[in-house]
Amino acid sequence: MSNSPMATSFAQRMEESQAYWRTEAGRSLWETQRACLGPVVEGRKGRHSLEMSMGPALMTMSAIPHVIHWSPNRAMAVSDSSLVCPPDQFALPDRCLDAVVIHHWLEHLPEAHYTLQEATRVLSDTGVLVLFGFNPIGLNGLTQRWRKQKAQFPWCGQWRTVNRLRDWLAFVDFEVERVDYCCFRGPMSTTCGERWEALGRRHNLPLGESYMIQAQRRQRHAPVERLKFGLRAPASTSSLGATRSGASARYSSGQSRLKKDSESE
Repeated sequence: MSNSPMATSFAQRMEESQAYWRTEAGRSLWETQRACLGPVVEGRKGRHSLEMSMGPALMTMSAIPHVIHWSPNRAMAVSDSSLVCPPDQFALPDRCLDAVVIHHWLEHLPEAHYTLQEATRVLSDTGVLVLFGFNPIGLNGLTQRWRKQKAQFPWCGQWRTVNRLRDWLAFVDFEVERVDYCCFRGPMSTTCGERWEALGRRHNLPLGESYMIQAQRRQRHAPVERLKFGLRAPASTSSLGATRSGASARYSSGQSRLKKDSESE
């Protein structure tokens, strides 16, 4: 994987994106995204999580102790425990993670739906999947349509709508629990203004530059309850007579006659 042409292409795309995250606009977007992610992972319990981030690490505030960072090659791995593998073939067992965060990679992978399938495969029944993407119906999304220079990040990616990802998630039996829009910039502004951000976040307007999707598995294992057979208290003869018929009724009447004959003797 580390030396494959595909891995080299992913590493180059990731390296090119770092220049954007160092700009004022990129830092402002990353800070608002991290603020959106905080309430989701700060108090979440679990042992392992996976972060597949195009920019700086976002899971630094997570309560989950072991965070695995995905990397396209060994040269870009942040630690010895980084996951270096194809994005559509995670070297992890089924349902072993409590959280998976995919940060803008779905916009730059040629077969992004396979990566989404892998993310849902490694998530536990109670795990949460968090997807970050650029909003194509936001201000920058509308600008992208007539922008001529699309070779640089973030304009080079394929921006998908929330409804498109909702359909992809439904195909793998996941459902969207919440969508948060973030980074509301004013006209001709490179930073997410506090006034615009407060207004947009309060009403969750679908005009933010980025969105965050929270999804969980639709089908979960239900607790199994054993059935208990038997009567807690003796049933009365009236209830037995009301529910029995045929041979059972004749047997009850026969028993009554035998009891009367024995008493007369």
